[in-house]
Amino acid sequence: MRRKILIGGGLLLLAAALLLAGGNFLEADRAALASEQVLQQMEPPAPAEADPPEEPEEVVPAYVLNPDMEMPETEVDGHRYIGVLEIPALELELPIMSQWSYPNLKIAPCRYQGSAYQNDLILLAHNYSRHFGQIHTLEPGDTVCFTDADGTRFMYEVSLVEQLERTAIEEMESGDWDLTLFTCTVGGAARVTVRCQQTDDNAASR
Repeated sequence: MRRKILIGGGLLLLAAALLLAGGNFLEADRAALASEQVLQQMEPPAPAEADPPEEPEEVVPAYVLNPDMEMPETEVDGHRYIGVLEIPALELELPIMSQWSYPNLKIAPCRYQGSAYQNDLILLAHNYSRHFGQIHTLEPGDTVCFTDADGTRFMYEVSLVEQLERTAIEEMESGDWDLTLFTCTVGGAARVTVRCQQTDDNAASR
């Protein structure tokens, strides 16, 4: 009798685990679809149609003159986005929400803090397979691109991939990194953290 009870309990636990895994897969699929739909609705800024002068003068972007300025935002379905993140090595193109919250993270990656204009942008996302679930596979030298809502491109290169304790908030926020991406490991015991620096190509994009 005891053996039957143990076997029955084991089957119940297995069934519960399968249901949980299935729920996680469904949530990840919904998040991937939500991000794709947002990208389709984010219209790129229209290029200026004015004729160029005979001797074009170099225009200094506003954020260079005022790096403390707020990053521009675009609104889609009631949510505000600061731009688009591209990670070619992972074949990812993702909209980035302006402010993070747990409900927002189920739609798209979010800004945790910082600004591309001040070289301290930190982005976070769930470890869904089509969000940040594969960033642990990135290697030094891989390219990352962030395009703000005005169409300005910021080019980065992965410098370091590290794993930090879940409680190491100050360590995750510290360091002289132009861009940081992070997500939880499976189970949430630690954080995968990708550190990036701007590349020389970024100057040309401005």
